[in-house]
Amino acid sequence: MRNSNLLQSHIAKLRKRNLFWQSVGSQAVQDICQRIEKAYQLFFKHNKKGVRPPGFKKVKKYKSFTLKQAGYKFLSGNKVKIGNRIYQFWKSREIEGTVKTLTRKRTSLGELFMVIVVDDASNPDVEIKTGKIAGFDLGLKTFLPCSDGTKMESPQFFKQSLNAIKKASRQHSKKLKGSANRERARKNLVRKYEDISNTRRDWFWKLAHDLTNRFDVLCFETLNLKGMQRLWGRKISDLAFGEFLQILEWIAKKKGKQIVFIDQWYPSSKTCSNCGHVLEKLDLSVRKWRCPSCQSVNGRDENAAKNICAVGTSTAGLDDLRRTLSAIVV
Repeated sequence: MRNSNLLQSHIAKLRKRNLFWQSVGSQAVQDICQRIEKAYQLFFKHNKKGVRPPGFKKVKKYKSFTLKQAGYKFLSGNKVKIGNRIYQFWKSREIEGTVKTLTRKRTSLGELFMVIVVDDASNPDVEIKTGKIAGFDLGLKTFLPCSDGTKMESPQFFKQSLNAIKKASRQHSKKLKGSANRERARKNLVRKYEDISNTRRDWFWKLAHDLTNRFDVLCFETLNLKGMQRLWGRKISDLAFGEFLQILEWIAKKKGKQIVFIDQWYPSSKTCSNCGHVLEKLDLSVRKWRCPSCQSVNGRDENAAKNICAVGTSTAGLDDLRRTLSAIVV
């Protein structure tokens, strides 16, 4: 924090002599100092893992700035004044509560977005209690097998659009650097990626709402996403497990539901959900296996989801609830 304060003090002096720096509020400059401080803290924390030091962006590549208590003013007619400029904006939802920060972002297409953070002053959503608990195993073959036997298949949006991405990328690479045609081709390529991202995110939100409406407690296995990324690469990026779990946790908190994560080293796939027998080894290619103890046939994903549900219930201290609820999912 001391280094951040020294940097802020130094930049405050530079800002007085630089008209360009005066075009945004002083708090935006302070926020940049805080970003730099945070980036270096993370670098020194993980520098033994081959992490590179923070790099400084050119002005045209800087995508956002943040204002806190001052530097902006909301006007009537969905208008906001930031600095000396007035912007007309469209509200995705009503602004409720006290505004804490305002961030203006610019996308690669040149579109401007305003992100507002407010204190939690709104009333929580009406809680719908179903009395159901379920476990889920995030998988490659099936996106989300559930302990009740249902399966949610991922549309794999990037895979569906791969040919269009390749075509747009080839067209971009053929254009002369610095030309207007290359800029149009670049925007076309960026638009393809944004369409995939927006479609996937929309599907995640709808799926998260559906799951939180059906279950009160949702149990998941902790995943090493970076390790999975190194092993399976593009497919893990397309499935975007991390983004889905982040959305699900936010919706669950808003609806008063509970998300439970069990230990990532628990052998959920190798443990028989009927008798508890644990196999010594189970290859990833094996999708079904017969338990040598009770002779039951276990589907890999369904069996793991049931085990995750049982362990998650025990971890959350819900054993008594599970025994008493007649509508529980197993």
